[in-house]
Amino acid sequence: MTPDPHGEQAAGGHAEIEMPHASMRDYAIGFLLSVVLTAIPFWLVMTRPLEAGATAAIIMVFAVAQIIVHMVYFLHMTPKAEGGWSLTSLVFTIIILAIALAGSLWVMHHLNTNMMPMPHDISQLP
Repeated sequence: MTPDPHGEQAAGGHAEIEMPHASMRDYAIGFLLSVVLTAIPFWLVMTRPLEAGATAAIIMVFAVAQIIVHMVYFLHMTPKAEGGWSLTSLVFTIIILAIALAGSLWVMHHLNTNMMPMPHDISQLP
């Protein structure tokens, strides 16, 4: 009998650990949380009960919450999933993106500061 190419032999002698798929209840909870986390910022923008700065800050908080809901309920990224490797790779990606974003903003700020004409030089521009 030939060994199964998708069995234990193909995994290097180690059995795959599979996490159970999410239930319909988990998907429904994720959907309802997503709707609520979308509707509240929409209401804040449409009715303007707060100042623009406060509204922007609240929307950012709701956006982060929405990302977490999607990662947990739809992408199933938990510390237990795939032995923690999916969460570890996500943290690594976030760190690299933060470094790239902060570096880009830093460079652009210094370019803006150092490359713009000074007020006394503006009168000499063509």
